Amino acid sequence: MNHHRHVLTPVIALALLSTLVVGCSPSPTPTPTPTAAFATEEEAFAAAEETYRAYVDATNSTDLAVPATFEPVFEWLQDDAAAAARENYSEFHAKGLTRTGRSTFDTFTPESFAGRTVVARLCLDVSEVEIFDSSGESVVPDDRPPRQPLEAEFTAAATETGLAIVSMIPAEGFEC
Repeated sequence: MNHHRHVLTPVIALALLSTLVVGCSPSPTPTPTPTAAFATEEEAFAAAEETYRAYVDATNSTDLAVPATFEPVFEWLQDDAAAAARENYSEFHAKGLTRTGRSTFDTFTPESFAGRTVVARLCLDVSEVEIFDSSGESVVPDDRPPRQPLEAEFTAAATETGLAIVSMIPAEGFEC
């Protein structure tokens, strides 16, 4: 999965930079074991969408100046996604970045479900998001697409949905 990490880091950075501080959101309530035993594909895909929604809500609730607000985000991530998010949030905080606006997502398209793994494609909308450096200058590239196609992979985890995000990469051949 190291290949994904190199692609993942810029995507996670953009996704994390695409959120608004709106206060605290409740942390996921852990379940005893990460089984993610879904009876149907529909249940698995619904849990994946709920997981991504909880992740976006958590990122929208962060304050880049307050590292404690990052923890609810990390609870929805594992593996490369968690490592990249921790690195990126640390960098955002160290650079004194601030954010306005909030990100959303739509066009959640299930791709596959196999055992403990779910894959879906979605469109992340960052059109309302601005990121500023410590001097108040925007650091958002002029050519940043307002809607970004992503492929998210989920795995069984001890979260209230039974899933966590393990990778997010640009979705090739998927248009928003």
